[in-house]
Amino acid sequence: MTVFRPSVIFGPGDSFLTLFAGLLRFAPAVPLAGAAARFQPIYVADVARAFADALDKPETFGQAYNLCGPRVYTLEELVQLTAKTLGMRRFVLPLGRDASLLFARLMELKPGAKIMTRDNHYAMLTDNVCAEGHPVMFGKPTPLESVIGYLREAHPRGHYHGFRRGAGR
Repeated sequence: MTVFRPSVIFGPGDSFLTLFAGLLRFAPAVPLAGAAARFQPIYVADVARAFADALDKPETFGQAYNLCGPRVYTLEELVQLTAKTLGMRRFVLPLGRDASLLFARLMELKPGAKIMTRDNHYAMLTDNVCAEGHPVMFGKPTPLESVIGYLREAHPRGHYHGFRRGAGR
């Protein structure tokens, strides 16, 4: 058995950057719990490639691998990059540790899908990065900036950005 421990996974249909994209679309300011938390997000296709490659490499059997993207970001940087990708300027209000815990508790009380929980808060107190980098045997990881455009396409009017760019606006 081969064990994979990926950092946060991003890509079309994810529940990470797509969640922030949805929040940014209707909030001019975003209170952000755990803004200083560090992540090294990995593209879903890179994770799938590692899984598939491991099947053909007997030397991976019985091993454990951390899978991470090529760059470390804070959560605040990821939210700002998401806003920029969507062509938005948003004010991000980083919450301190105590305020983040309170925010998480309040979000747990909200009916419906939970966008933040105390478990999320506690998990973000530990960096989600790979000290040793992405394993070379599974190829070079995809930079987030090269594929984050999927967030625009996920929105019903996402293709308008290309039209505006083509028109010079």
